[in-house]
Amino acid sequence: MVGFKQTQFFAFLCCLVVLFPSLVRGGCTCESQDTTSRNNEPLALKFKVIAIVWVFIAGAMGVRFPVLGKAIDALRPERNVFFVIKAFASGVILSTGFIHVFPDATKYLTSPCLDDYPWRRFPFAGLVAMVCAIGTWMVDVFVTSHYSKPHLNNNTRQVRRDVETTGENEHGRAHGPISPEIIRYRVLSQVLEFGVLVPSVIIGIALGTSDDPKQIKPLLAALTVHQVFEGVGVGGCISQALLPARTVAIMSVVFSVTTPVGIAIGIGITDIYDKNSPDTLIIQGMFSAGSAGILIYMALVNLLAVDFMNPKVLDNRVLKVSASVSLLLGAGLMSYMALWA
Repeated sequence: MVGFKQTQFFAFLCCLVVLFPSLVRGGCTCESQDTTSRNNEPLALKFKVIAIVWVFIAGAMGVRFPVLGKAIDALRPERNVFFVIKAFASGVILSTGFIHVFPDATKYLTSPCLDDYPWRRFPFAGLVAMVCAIGTWMVDVFVTSHYSKPHLNNNTRQVRRDVETTGENEHGRAHGPISPEIIRYRVLSQVLEFGVLVPSVIIGIALGTSDDPKQIKPLLAALTVHQVFEGVGVGGCISQALLPARTVAIMSVVFSVTTPVGIAIGIGITDIYDKNSPDTLIIQGMFSAGSAGILIYMALVNLLAVDFMNPKVLDNRVLKVSASVSLLLGAGLMSYMALWA
């Protein structure tokens, strides 16, 4: 309950950060969006409907990929291949935040359609990204603390009962108290799942509101790569957390449908969406900046730091180099795709 209230507070804080600047905007001299793309709307709608199905499949494949470890021994979380693949996925997520999302946020919040003061006098995109990254870190810390204490107390009481009953802790070992590492992965998987929801919706809305098929195609390609490997990152954390099958299924479905829901929302608001509206620019810019901050934090702290500081990686030079190369390849591939999307 405490963790839920903290999550609510964080969501309220993000909404406050996003909506407050729209109250201080000035007039806009830009005209409404061009209507010459109306002739492309039927074709664009066709691509967007296909995108809903395609992105759902991509996300589902990515998030369920680590589960193959149960059938393919090489893909088990304790195997080297798992760390290498997850490093590639982390590179994709990191590049998405830095190269794809944050530059868009800066473009929106420095648009000529907004007043010079305050929008081009202060880097709001950087501010919002920083605030959301710090906010995500605070949620991470408080949720970890909230879940760690009960498990620690329960494990301590269990060991004490076993010692009192048998005079030794062998029975306690048989029951296998939950290790701090497993607790950390369980919290990490939930925070990571929460952290990718907002960016996924925003990216989906961006595709859903586009009326230009030439823009939708490359955006769909980039989004597919992002969904697959972001899914691998999320799914990897879920598999390492040793969660119940029902929880795994729910988290997998939630991740898979989030971006398609964003695309559907974008399709629904296309007729009233004006990309040059000051309100649209401010809100979209703020959400994009917040999404970038969350993605960057998640990639650096909850994925790379956790895996690369794992003793298995630190003690294995070949694995360390392989994971580093994989990270660079993932970041490089996603960065290269910025040429088209």
